[in-house]
Amino acid sequence: MTPIPRCPPAGGAAVTGAGAPPHGGARPGPFPPSPPPPAVSRIHLPRLPLPPSLSSSSSPASPSSPSPAASALHPSDEALSAMSPREQTSLLSRQRCWRRARDLFGRMRALPGYAPNPVHDAVLLRHLSRARRWDELHRAWLGMALPPSNSAYAAVADALAKAGLARGALLLLRHMRARGVAPDEVSMNTFVRVLKDQGRYADALALFRNWCDGRFEVDFLHLDDIAIDSDGPMQFLLADTYDDKFAAAAAGVPAIDEGPRKPKLVATYNTLIDLYGKAGNLKDALVMFLDMPTLRVMPDTYTFNTLINVLGLSANMAQAEALFANMVVRGINPDTKTYNVMMTVFASIGDLYGVLKCYRQIGKAGLDVDAVSYRIVLQALCERKMVREAEDMIEGILNSGGSVHEQSLPVVMKMYVDLGLLDKANSFFERHCKGKGVSSKNFAAIIDVFAVKGLWEEAEHIFFSRRGDGNNKDIVEYNVMVKAYGQAKQYDRVSSLLESIEESAVSPDECTYNSLIQMFSVSGFPQRAKKLLGKMKDAGFQPKCETYSAVIKSYSRHCLVPEAIDLFNEMKSSGVEPNIVVYGLLIDMFAETGNIKEALHYSNLLEESGISPNQVVLTSLFKAYSKYNCWKEAQDLYSRMKNMVGGPDIIASNAMLNLYAKLGMVSEAKEIFDSLRRNSHADDVSYTTMVYLYKGMGLLSESTKIACELHKSGLLSDCVSYNAVMACHVAKGNLRDCAELVQEMIVANIPPDASTFGMIFSLMQNGHVSAAEVLQLESAYNDGKSSAKQAIIAFLFSIAGMHTAALEICEQLLRPEWTIDAWAYNVCFKVYASCGKVEKAFSLFMRMNDLGLKPDTVTCIHLATCYGKPRVSEGLRTNALLEYRTDELMPSHNALAAYIEAGKHNVAVQLVKK
Repeated sequence: MTPIPRCPPAGGAAVTGAGAPPHGGARPGPFPPSPPPPAVSRIHLPRLPLPPSLSSSSSPASPSSPSPAASALHPSDEALSAMSPREQTSLLSRQRCWRRARDLFGRMRALPGYAPNPVHDAVLLRHLSRARRWDELHRAWLGMALPPSNSAYAAVADALAKAGLARGALLLLRHMRARGVAPDEVSMNTFVRVLKDQGRYADALALFRNWCDGRFEVDFLHLDDIAIDSDGPMQFLLADTYDDKFAAAAAGVPAIDEGPRKPKLVATYNTLIDLYGKAGNLKDALVMFLDMPTLRVMPDTYTFNTLINVLGLSANMAQAEALFANMVVRGINPDTKTYNVMMTVFASIGDLYGVLKCYRQIGKAGLDVDAVSYRIVLQALCERKMVREAEDMIEGILNSGGSVHEQSLPVVMKMYVDLGLLDKANSFFERHCKGKGVSSKNFAAIIDVFAVKGLWEEAEHIFFSRRGDGNNKDIVEYNVMVKAYGQAKQYDRVSSLLESIEESAVSPDECTYNSLIQMFSVSGFPQRAKKLLGKMKDAGFQPKCETYSAVIKSYSRHCLVPEAIDLFNEMKSSGVEPNIVVYGLLIDMFAETGNIKEALHYSNLLEESGISPNQVVLTSLFKAYSKYNCWKEAQDLYSRMKNMVGGPDIIASNAMLNLYAKLGMVSEAKEIFDSLRRNSHADDVSYTTMVYLYKGMGLLSESTKIACELHKSGLLSDCVSYNAVMACHVAKGNLRDCAELVQEMIVANIPPDASTFGMIFSLMQNGHVSAAEVLQLESAYNDGKSSAKQAIIAFLFSIAGMHTAALEICEQLLRPEWTIDAWAYNVCFKVYASCGKVEKAFSLFMRMNDLGLKPDTVTCIHLATCYGKPRVSEGLRTNALLEYRTDELMPSHNALAAYIEAGKHNVAVQLVKK
């Protein structure tokens, strides 16, 4: 009797915990609700024993040193001859080594009276396929006494698929069709499973439904498109398929039509339930499950595991839990995989309490946890950043004689790195990864943990660390290191990385070139990106449109117009059709440079290629029209955008608004602006444009009103918008309002620009400030003095009465590490005198003398403001003047001192002013 291969549990990577379940969601269902333990408390996890397969002390028996049980598998020829065919099949199936299986099969065939058995052939073929002994498989295939049977095809297809040769396994369908062998349920189930695992859900369902209808068709699978290497393992089957005698025999085979039928094996139902679930067809999966009892096919543990996984990952938690409870009611005992499926489902919604509850139930049910169980729980703990609990579980695994599964290594490393525990991450790596048999794929995942954080040095340490024997770097690790260097802008190190790739036996793949081209394009090195594009083509890869687009975008940002056009033409000559992004980049590039003719040319090419322009492209055209003040064309374009879904975006509306403003078309601009305000789409650019439009047209009240709205809207985000509001205050001479606006800019870390300072000087000239003072400040600003901007703002705050803010700036200017000129001392003198700190002002006056700084007109003006201030002693006034000795002003000093001593203060002040 042909043995029925059991279908593995559904869920694939999901059941094994390979995926990273997302967080979020609450757990409904029949279980009594119980809140998860608080994060601050410890979760005590039972230390369940590891099964022997996970213990380091146990290992598979070596073929060279058979165990007693293995020796019992090699009876004498007399005993072998006395066995029934079923017993012989069982013995052949239990062989662990393909050589032993081949030798045993040869002995069986040599027995007197041995009848050729297709099941024996299938078992041998399975052994050879799983061991990837393709030459032996070829010889065994040609040496079969009977034509290949369904069991032979199913065995080889299953083994090839598990060896990663699923596409080659599908070619067996064509071989079966050529030989006129209609698939039975076992082989049909095998090929459906192969298609399902390849993600070809529609093809798998079509193959199953055709089989149910009694038809065997393979044309819809497009098997002719599958390329097989000339020296590949399946080449002999291809030759066999097109052999003349087989082709002639197949031509005489009538169409295979066996009539409608229903599947009768539970393994088939398990495969189809999983297939429907992965295809997103939950309804048909449930129908398939409910149909089983009516056809007298009893669900088994795999069936429940599969459907629970399908329900849980489809967010039907209540039904998944109910099915789990129903499983026990039906007398079907859950196994460890059942609990693993439930833990995966709970983990997918972030329910740590549900995960831990199922984990504890494994021990209560008398079952052993396996590597998948530990992996699911450890991942759930790491995602919650529960460091102590995760470390307890790791120690439990080690104490049980096991080791942390390599798929869990990146998860634990990510937990440490996300929390900034780099020392713990390094210790974990040294203990569990370095020098161990960790695959290159998981090494790449660990490197990526550091790469996304910009920790290129740590990533580099992992990259160059010692590996286990036979574990060499794969290209995926190089690709992740490119990402790490790119994130950290370590572009020079990329060159040495490329050299190491060339020196190694690893060849760059398409991802390598795409990553490098994207990195250099984004970082502003278009020429290096273009050079790599050529290398990519030389290596036999065809760059995609997105790759060309990245380089063209880099060229357009640097206004390298000829280079961008050359690459566009090269792209088209290579047979790669530009998409709307590429056309949009070129149109925008010409719009920025004001070349409206070329912008329109590529816009026409876009539409000629059958691509409808989107808002981004049309907005770029707006830029071109705006630069040439083509308001009529822009108006027509804007009307066209109004008829599009969503209407014109804010960029297009602002472009049209700006064009109307430049042309002084107030009513048209106001119409657009009012529409933007009604729809709450107006931004700082919209308001700023209208402020300057009204101000330029002499409508000061409207300009001020819009400026006030802008100020209150919270849209002030840059210097341009602040300047627009300030312009209205300057026009009205509102000194205090301007000063407060400048203070807001400083608090928001928005430095004033030349326009801001120009308005400040204009205010000073109209604010009863002497021309000498304004001229001195303007000269310092124009000369680019280091402290000019701070001093000017302090002066503004002082004359606006904002003394506290002015004093803060002066305190910074007078720090020992600063070196300031006489004009800056004059400003500080002014600030201290204005706020009544006369003693500080006089001390600055004397410090100027100590530094050898000569007084000027502005100094005397500020000095005069100190006289007449209350609570200033005559001695302080006199000493301050007499300490400041210069030959040029000595007569004035003597006269001033005489007037002060005589009590003629008014005359002294007039003399200082003079």
